[in-house]
Amino acid sequence: MKKSFAIILSGGSGTRFGGSLPKQFTKLAGRAIIEYTVDVFDASPDIDEIYIVSQPMHVSRTWDIIKNNNWTKVSKVVTGGKERFDSTHSALQALSEEDPESRVLFHDAVRPLVDARIIADCIDALAQFEAVDVVIPSADTLVQVFDDECIDNIPNRSLMRRGQTPQGFRLGCIQSAYRKALDAGRKTFTCDCGVVRAMLPHVRVATVQGNERNMKVTQPVDLFIAEKLLQSGVDVGSVRSEDLAQLKGKHVVIFGGSSGIGLAMKNIALLHGARVEVASRSHNGVDIRSLDEVGAYLEKIAGEFGRIDYVVNTAGLLIKKPTDLLSMQEIADLIGVNYTGAVNVAIAAKPYLQATSGMLLNFTSSSYTRGRALYTLYSSSNAAIVNFTQGLASEWADDHVRVNCINPERTATPMRRVNFGIEPAEFLLDPETVAIASLKTLVSNLTGVVVDVRKDGR
Repeated sequence: MKKSFAIILSGGSGTRFGGSLPKQFTKLAGRAIIEYTVDVFDASPDIDEIYIVSQPMHVSRTWDIIKNNNWTKVSKVVTGGKERFDSTHSALQALSEEDPESRVLFHDAVRPLVDARIIADCIDALAQFEAVDVVIPSADTLVQVFDDECIDNIPNRSLMRRGQTPQGFRLGCIQSAYRKALDAGRKTFTCDCGVVRAMLPHVRVATVQGNERNMKVTQPVDLFIAEKLLQSGVDVGSVRSEDLAQLKGKHVVIFGGSSGIGLAMKNIALLHGARVEVASRSHNGVDIRSLDEVGAYLEKIAGEFGRIDYVVNTAGLLIKKPTDLLSMQEIADLIGVNYTGAVNVAIAAKPYLQATSGMLLNFTSSSYTRGRALYTLYSSSNAAIVNFTQGLASEWADDHVRVNCINPERTATPMRRVNFGIEPAEFLLDPETVAIASLKTLVSNLTGVVVDVRKDGR
C-alpha cells in the first residue's frame, strides 16, 4: 500500500556544536530539539509513519523520548552510520519491503521549526515529481571561489536558492539512486537530492518554498536564535477552539482568579467540563506572598480533587507612581505579589504537577521587554517572571512538568482601570480573548515559551 513516511535523520555526532550529547538532544526551551521536530510530523495529516535514524549508542535514549511524548506515528528507530549517506541508506534498507510509489520525506532532526505547510507541499509535489527539495531565496550574493579563495564566479542571485529539509522522494527513485551510487563507490554528497541529481540525471527535482524559520541548529548561537524564533512564533491559534474539549475532567487551580483574566479563564474552563478552584486574598483569603498559605491551599484542593492537572497564576499588583515615592510597604507588596508569590506558587505546585505531568502557567505583561517609568517594580518583576519561567521549564523538563508564560498586550482588567482610568476599548484586549489563548496553551505540548496575545488576534 502506498504510504507517506517521514525519516528523521538523528544520526549526527554534533561535534561542531560541542557538549556531551549530539545537538538533537540539546534542550531548546525545556525540551530536546528532536522533540519539536517529531511533534510536527506526528501531527501532520500528510504523514502515515515515522522512522528515526539514530546513532547506535543513542537508540535507548531515543526510545525513551518517544515513550515520554506518546507519539502515535513513530514505528521504528534504525541505526545510522558515520555519514549522512550511511544514515539515509540505513533508512532505505528498513523501507525495502514498502511500495516503491510510497512517498518518503527525509528531514534533519535539528530543524525543529519546520511547519505543516512545508510537509503538505512536499507530499503534494510528489504526486507529479519523483523528487522534491525545500528551498528559500538567497538574500546574500553567492560567490564561487578557487582553491586559493580568489573569486571564480558570481552566479546570478535570482537563480540561486538555499536548500533546507525535508527532501522528498518516491521510494523507488531514491532507492535506485542509492544503488547506483553504491555500485559506483560514491558516498560523498551534500544531500539526498544531490544523490538523485548525480545518479539519475534524467529525474527532475522539483522545489517547494521553505521558510526562514526552518533553520538548522548547527552552532551554539543557532540555539539562541531558534529559542527566540520559537518564543516569538508561538501561535496558539493553531490549537483549535474545539480542542479545549481536552479540558473536560481536568482539575485546574487559578491564583488570582476572582476577577479579570483569571475569572474569565475559570468561566470558560467550566463550560468545557473542567473542575476549577480559584484563590485570592479577596475571594478566600489566600495570600500568595506566603508559601505556607499557598501550600496549605493546594494540599486542601488536591485532597478534594484527587489530583491537580494545571496551576495558573494570574495574580498581579500594579501601583503607578514614581519609584522614590513608594512606601516600603508598597515596595514589599509589589515584589511580594508579582515575584515572590510566583515563586511560592511554583514551589508548592510542583509535586502535584509532577504527579500528573501537568503545566504551570505564569503571566507577564508587555512591559517586561523594557522597564516602564512610574511602574518600574511591576515591569521589572514581569521581566523576572519570563526568566523564571524559562529556567523552570528546563529545570523541570525531566520531571515532565511544563512551564509557560502568557504575555498579553494591554487588557481591560480591573487592575488596569484602577491605574490608568478609562481608555479607548478598541486599543485594549478583552479578558476573554486572553483567557482562551491561555487555556489553549494549557492543552498544548508547549513548555518554556512566552505566548504573546495580541490585539491582532494571535
